[in-house]
Amino acid sequence: MIVGIDLGTTHSLIGVHRPEGGELFRNAHGDLLTPSVVSLDGDTVLVGKPAQDRLVTQPGLSVATFKRLMGTPHETRLGERRFRAEELSALVLRSLLADAEAALGEKVTEAVISVPAYFTDAQRKATRSAGELAGIKVERLINEPTAAALAYGLRDRAGEGRVLVLDLGGGTFDVSILELFDGVVEVHATAGDNFLGGEDFLELLVKAFCARHKIDPRRLTPHDTAVLRLRLEQFKRELTDAREARVQLRLESHDLEWELDEPGFAQLSEPLLQRMRAPIERAMRDAKLKPADLDDIVLVGGAVRMPMVARLVTRMFNRLPLRHIHPDQAIALGATVAAGLKDRAQSLEEVVLTDVCPYTLGTQIAHRVGNQVQTGYFHPIIPRNSVVPISREDQLFPLHEGQKQLLVDIYQGESPMVEKNIKLGEINVPLTPGKGTEGVLVRFTYDINGLLQVEVTEAATGQRHELVIEQNPGLLDAAEIRERLARLQQLKVHPREQQQNLALITRAERIYEELVDMRPTLQEWIARFRNTLESQDPALIEQDRRQFNAALDELA
Repeated sequence: MIVGIDLGTTHSLIGVHRPEGGELFRNAHGDLLTPSVVSLDGDTVLVGKPAQDRLVTQPGLSVATFKRLMGTPHETRLGERRFRAEELSALVLRSLLADAEAALGEKVTEAVISVPAYFTDAQRKATRSAGELAGIKVERLINEPTAAALAYGLRDRAGEGRVLVLDLGGGTFDVSILELFDGVVEVHATAGDNFLGGEDFLELLVKAFCARHKIDPRRLTPHDTAVLRLRLEQFKRELTDAREARVQLRLESHDLEWELDEPGFAQLSEPLLQRMRAPIERAMRDAKLKPADLDDIVLVGGAVRMPMVARLVTRMFNRLPLRHIHPDQAIALGATVAAGLKDRAQSLEEVVLTDVCPYTLGTQIAHRVGNQVQTGYFHPIIPRNSVVPISREDQLFPLHEGQKQLLVDIYQGESPMVEKNIKLGEINVPLTPGKGTEGVLVRFTYDINGLLQVEVTEAATGQRHELVIEQNPGLLDAAEIRERLARLQQLKVHPREQQQNLALITRAERIYEELVDMRPTLQEWIARFRNTLESQDPALIEQDRRQFNAALDELA
């Protein structure tokens, strides 16, 4: 069974393709969206809602937004343990897979996972490692805007047309321009910003609130920081639906409040809105299109709900964007379609999906200027937005006669200087004495899964050298994956049927932290519910859970 997964910065979803379309699975709490949050309680792992509540009650044992660390060697400390972003993502994947298996009644072994279109080679490989650590084979990585357009193109469009998809999620911003025709979804250009998303708009509010009340955010305790971010996230959502909003909270023993209207929020966010313009303009230039050439503009991702985003797009293209697809679900639905394509679903036999290489790939060269040799220049071999799979070749020559070897560096990026690009690997090619001046042929082959193969062939002798870029500095190798997999197996993922009870208790504990006047009542409720759990009577537990939840809803 192949599933489609949207592994998001703030929320994740999982589903499968059916003959009638994509079906997304609910988690143990009855929600389609699972917060991408992990928390440790001893040797027990909590994922989703209960972990999200523990960001307030146990900030040192809980973590969110770790997707931004994918592909880096950074480790997050939870208590006495340290985790890389791949491991934390694997724990989220394991929770999603448990939900899917509960709904399907069978084991899930393969998946298509969506990634931001502008994810680097290292970030894509880290996502594959997360799948391996979660115990599944990642059949394919699909760019998030492409997934969204795939769902949109197959479900809602008849005929052909060019579509611009803007995907503003919790942590990343992606732009893709696609053409839909005769069952083909063809990507023409993609661009983006891996560090621009809903979290950055939240950070603006945090800084503005602290500045207004003369608070140094660096001096706040982890608990106060978590409370502030939680309240301002709710505040941000209120500003999405209302003209103005008010936030009230207690920090550092002071009762504080702040009012802001939506135009004021938009003014605060102007630097971020300007950052959104650059990738949009780059994608349009790369696709060689004018605004009038587009048939539709589609907004996806939870952060596009902010009115300022629609206004920006309307001003840039002089038309209203489409938002009728559920912004949180579009990418996941597209991933299920891609999974169906991989599984050769009969209802998708006529669909063809193409994608592009998001970054330019090339090597380092030197220029001879007079008697001087200047090194460090980037020589593109596969330009960005080339349709994949693609294979291109170029000829390179040694700098000096009698040179015994030639170092071929592999880089990705858009700068003319290699020092500003990302090094992926290198091949040290021995040159045959007396034959080296004829140079070498360097061939780059890049496939739809982001795998880069580099071949270097001596022009004179035909001797061939090959490097498959499977690892980058900072990524886990096969031995490290095995070691970390064994370590993850020692952690217990709480049984799915008990997650609802855990979530309810952690929610009550969070409210206990916030509502000082209600603490005796909340403590009594928690004790009563824990006592009900000890009875192990499913009917009684279900009844008390409903009543406890309703009481907490009323308090909240």
